[in-house]
Amino acid sequence: MTATDIDGKAVAATIRNELKTRVAGMPTTPGLAVILVGARRDSQTYVRMKKKACEEIGIASFGFDYPDTVSEEEILDKISELNADASVHGILVQLPLPKHIKEQRIIDAVDPAKDVDGLHPRNTASLCSTGTHAGVEKLNWKDMSSVPFHIPCTPQGCIELIDRSGVELAGKNAVVVGRSNLVGLPVAMLLMHRNATVTIVHSKTTDAPSIVSRADVVVAAVGRAEMVKKDWIKEGATVIDVGINSVDDATKKRGYRLVGDVDYAAVKEVAGMITPVPGGVGPMTIAMLLRNTINSCHRFQAAKEE
Repeated sequence: MTATDIDGKAVAATIRNELKTRVAGMPTTPGLAVILVGARRDSQTYVRMKKKACEEIGIASFGFDYPDTVSEEEILDKISELNADASVHGILVQLPLPKHIKEQRIIDAVDPAKDVDGLHPRNTASLCSTGTHAGVEKLNWKDMSSVPFHIPCTPQGCIELIDRSGVELAGKNAVVVGRSNLVGLPVAMLLMHRNATVTIVHSKTTDAPSIVSRADVVVAAVGRAEMVKKDWIKEGATVIDVGINSVDDATKKRGYRLVGDVDYAAVKEVAGMITPVPGGVGPMTIAMLLRNTINSCHRFQAAKEE
């Protein structure tokens, strides 16, 4: 068996076209504000990509760049200003931040309704509420645009790739490798909301290969190059590789190449479907950021009309 690649670039392009059509029919132009602190090249690249994607589909983009010497209070003042700005429907603070700035304090300052990264504790708490008891409104987790709060972008993108690949999640065994707040925990919650039976594998897990090998769906988000090996994977499993790591490669002009958390070439021989790195999950993160911004604009507009 040779796995079918899940083409994240193609899926993300389809979603951006869908979003462009949606924006064209909206009475209000969605607005995204991006705060960048410092001169990290990777952060600058990500921000440029986000701004370009906004322009492509008709979202207004507002950029605020600061040197890495900026005070925490100045960033908090800007966030407060953006929270009150009716033309801004989404606020993104590019992480990581310089060490003298308390990251959690910055995240907490963003209005949860504008927290398009889905990192505010209120959004996290909403994601972790299963709503299974009587009297609680049941959410449609197959339509994440209908969920009334912000879902983190990368985990949301993982589920979207699984859905658009025709993989049914209900009743399946899913294993998430990694337990970070950014990906591991939220993607585990999303899988559970879709009625998968979820196990989280982490650094203290005993016999991780054995646990992963029983999974129908594997999401690798641990940040260790090619950690997940061929013998970890059940034949025909769907493998979503969130990792992006650089490894030395003298044959490349830049001296390195990018790989995921999965040993792609080997795992491809047994998996049913797999995301490549690059070109898998990465493009979906920005597509989901755009969707969160549009959803936010829609909710603000609906609240205004009530």
